Amino acid sequence: MKALKVLIILTSHDKLGDTGKKTGFWLEEFASPYYQFKDAGVNMTLASPKGGQPPLDPVSDNPDAQTEDTQRFKADATAQRELANTVKLATLQAKDFDAVFYPGGHGPLWDLHHDADSIALIEAFIGAGKPVATVCHAPAVLLKAKNNQGEPLVKGKKVTGFSNSEEAAVELTDVVPYLLEDQLVALGGLYQKADDWNTLVVTDGLLITGQNPGSSAAVAKALIKALN
Repeated sequence: MKALKVLIILTSHDKLGDTGKKTGFWLEEFASPYYQFKDAGVNMTLASPKGGQPPLDPVSDNPDAQTEDTQRFKADATAQRELANTVKLATLQAKDFDAVFYPGGHGPLWDLHHDADSIALIEAFIGAGKPVATVCHAPAVLLKAKNNQGEPLVKGKKVTGFSNSEEAAVELTDVVPYLLEDQLVALGGLYQKADDWNTLVVTDGLLITGQNPGSSAAVAKALIKALN
């Protein structure tokens, strides 16, 4: 049996609104799925809109945000090298992969949300019957994607993502360009949530979404299960 190929797409956006603070991808949401895939023998390609090193949200590197997987990543020179050399999103095609996964962090709210290459890839994956998995803030990448009827991809689909109450808890409600939960609901998504910071993964057809950083390993497991 040939190894599965999963495309991982990270943000290239590093500015947290006009706060003067940095943002980017959330370390746990990359590291946990990375090792779920790696340990399952999945071949990964890492990509971002600009290519090269994607920006890390510095808050996700704080001591209280560390997990076994983030520690493993910090000791893994090969993984760090792969991350530092992401390929440019515009050079990739859905036909070369079995699925796509998007880690969150606040960055995707700004760039991947309306990135034409990302949207085209998502629509191509769905059109080819291949799963699309996102976690935390990364369901923002689904907001401008359409289904084959030309309607919002999330319309009528059970989905989750970083909740309004979690955004309030991290005190960024007035900083983010929009609230993800509100946007998913506005497009006709059947938004589901667990209590703040509890693990929740929602699978509906080819869409797999996770609510928050702690849901990221479970999203990766759900994606592996869908592929098998």
